[in-house]
Amino acid sequence: MAAMFEGYQSGGPAFDEMFDGGALRSPYLRLRESLTSMTTPDLVSRVEALQAGYLDQGVTFDIGGEERAFPLDILPRVIEMDTWSTIETGVQQRVRALEMFLADVYDAGEVFDDGVIPRRVITTSSHYHRASANVRPPNGVRVHVSGIDLIRDNSGEFRVLEDNVRVPSGVSYVMTNRRAISAALPETFAEHRIRPVASYPQRLLAALRAAAPAGVTDPTVVVLTPGVYNGAYFEHALLARTMGVELVEGRDLECRRGRVMMRTTQGLAPVHVIYRRIDDEFLDPVHFRADSVLGCPGMIDAARAGNVTLANAVGNGVADDKLVYTYMPDIIRYYLGEEPVIRNVDTWRCGEPDHLTEVLDRLDELVLKPVDGSGGKGIVIGPRASRSELDELRGKVQEDPRSWIAQPVVQLSTVPTFVDGELGPRHVDLRPFAVNDGTRVWVLPGGLTRVALAKGELIVNSSRGGGSKDTWVLAGPTFEPSEETLADGTVVDESPSETREIPVAVVADPEPGPEAPAAGPAMTTGLSTVFEQSEQQQQARGGARRC
Repeated sequence: MAAMFEGYQSGGPAFDEMFDGGALRSPYLRLRESLTSMTTPDLVSRVEALQAGYLDQGVTFDIGGEERAFPLDILPRVIEMDTWSTIETGVQQRVRALEMFLADVYDAGEVFDDGVIPRRVITTSSHYHRASANVRPPNGVRVHVSGIDLIRDNSGEFRVLEDNVRVPSGVSYVMTNRRAISAALPETFAEHRIRPVASYPQRLLAALRAAAPAGVTDPTVVVLTPGVYNGAYFEHALLARTMGVELVEGRDLECRRGRVMMRTTQGLAPVHVIYRRIDDEFLDPVHFRADSVLGCPGMIDAARAGNVTLANAVGNGVADDKLVYTYMPDIIRYYLGEEPVIRNVDTWRCGEPDHLTEVLDRLDELVLKPVDGSGGKGIVIGPRASRSELDELRGKVQEDPRSWIAQPVVQLSTVPTFVDGELGPRHVDLRPFAVNDGTRVWVLPGGLTRVALAKGELIVNSSRGGGSKDTWVLAGPTFEPSEETLADGTVVDESPSETREIPVAVVADPEPGPEAPAAGPAMTTGLSTVFEQSEQQQQARGGARRC
């Protein structure tokens, strides 16, 4: 390993998080010292054990019909406490502003009247749903869970790349990656004081219980999944199991007299909070897609009546719109009276004539993104596109400029990654997850680091061959370990993991529960429809199966 580090060359304009030229950056000093005592065959054997373990546990994804272990690089990404403090503050600020923005958009609309953002930007968004107008959550929280995607630019400054407040996924890999790496590198893990991630399910459950309808003191919380055909089913099952709540499908629910009930072996039982992992369009066939078999008819009316809480709230997708993203600095100033702690990436709005002219003149220099895309879907990197691809892109942008934004090519920061038996720089991003319980926005220390495994690749999504890294947030000498009592009485220990992370039980495909007493719409319609709609939801989000 010592020879590998000596032969490592970051190169290029990208900011390397481990090396500053030939010098090692301080967060990685102890990590390198620990790894250099390891032989290369030893490291390879540990990598193989990681992959075999993920296959056995079902932590996989699908490429071309072949089920493969989700790639986890054995070298962690290390973030020092001071840097993380800035990230944490910036994410909290962003979530608070997004909460106020969404509440305003679906109610008074003062942000439009005061000229901060044009009303047409919202009303023309594909994720704006009038059915959510004037639906006020019991504790005022619409963004119970968020994933704010960050990148580190050429100078090493973190920037916000996009917001995810619909149904953000990936937190299951944060927990499973930690468990896997602490087992693969126990000696290295023990030498660091690392902020833990195992309390996430407790934090999430406390936030969901705090969002229960008024007057409900002991709420029933469920996780609503599209089913086993969905790409994130592994995560749905893991979160339900670690929170100790039921994992349900649309066919397990029924709405009666404005309330949501769950079918059980002992009859119908009331449901008060639904952590839904189904996109808006499939959630309620009464208000959205009439052919949906993934959700439950009447769910929106029950939420409007205040008898059930949907987390995250329906209609949050307008905040995920990349055109709205361009207004976020002004939105933060408007609602909070603060400057953004973490800045956006510089962005052109193709819907504005002067911006459009410049973008069309520089198509071969910029990155073009569809405003409602996700998972890297539809992105065109100008310098790497062919002439025919640029001509096709030009036609699309001219035909519908509102649907596109443009950004400069940002060389995402690199971290040493073990690929094909050698260390090389690979580009990474970071998705910190935040949980809002109505009184505090708590940010999970670390988040999901996604890594582009192909040399020079800038798109990190698993659907493009990307993988992930465990993200270690170091607890510095001034960090004070503490116990915290959550709103539901749960005591959470936030002490750094000096030896090992608390294991998380991982079962990708739990055994099916008892058959529901009555057949729901999915049963009568047929599994082919369920599979088709699960695929449609997955394709719309640009993801690969189980990742």
